[in-house]
Amino acid sequence: MTARPRIARFSLTAADADRLAGFYHEALSFERVAAEERGGADFARLTGLPEARGRAIVVRLGGQTVELLAFATPGKPYPADVPGNDLAFQHLAILVSDIEAAYARLRQSSEWTPITHPEPQRLPASSGAVAAFKFRDPDGHPLELLEFPSGAVPAAWQYSDRAGPCLGIDHSAISVADTARSVAFYERLGFAVTARSLNRGIEQERLDGVSGAVVEVTALGRPGAPPPHLELLCYRTPAPRRAAALRANDVAATRLVLEVDDLPTLVRRLEPAVADFISPGIVPDGRGRRAALLRDPDGHALCLLE
Repeated sequence: MTARPRIARFSLTAADADRLAGFYHEALSFERVAAEERGGADFARLTGLPEARGRAIVVRLGGQTVELLAFATPGKPYPADVPGNDLAFQHLAILVSDIEAAYARLRQSSEWTPITHPEPQRLPASSGAVAAFKFRDPDGHPLELLEFPSGAVPAAWQYSDRAGPCLGIDHSAISVADTARSVAFYERLGFAVTARSLNRGIEQERLDGVSGAVVEVTALGRPGAPPPHLELLCYRTPAPRRAAALRANDVAATRLVLEVDDLPTLVRRLEPAVADFISPGIVPDGRGRRAALLRDPDGHALCLLE
């Protein structure tokens, strides 16, 4: 049976979930939709943290949701310097209808820090001619404002009825050391390559805040599926930088939550050498479903949800 994964939501570890939710609302138009307490033996087994407890704030923008999860026993703060070629790097790309308006709204907020200098960049046609601006939220998580050129807006976004400039989450991008290895891993999960590009030039360097950036960008998803999708970023220069392993309560830990059709079959396909499991295989998620938490070849966490 072929897996048909769907990116259900993104889960970010937060130092203070309420404070971070306030920023996402004020700066980016996310709406708070739920607050949930997490804990118990099932949650501890899933996260790989003994006696783990936490509180999650769920926020939504358009049709996409983000879980901001603060653990009662916090881990390490987000490192001060995690450039795009660091294998811990993972950002959420927020599609906007007007990047200047979205950037102006962001500038009215406080506590975020820029990655892109000095302002939003328009990439060349070979890189999609998109306009983009990368920055970090108050906890350090990388985010991106993304505007497609006129006439090239993907069909899934052409009919958004949102009034503000921020429409939803187009994709999450993760840095990888080897494109072919990562593509092979995600194909086991049911993803397929939908686009490729090689991004380079002064605009890319300014966007990433990385001197000499030359990056292979590989989009993964299912043709015709609604957003969001996944992108792999493999830096040819500078070389990928190996990241230290993250625990679930470290603020830099981000989880891509995938809903899958046949969890037992998929887990059997991934065990034992293909994936690094954080949970002891399939466990209850504490909310009436079964799940498994694992790392991809570069250490990015995936939660497979039944």
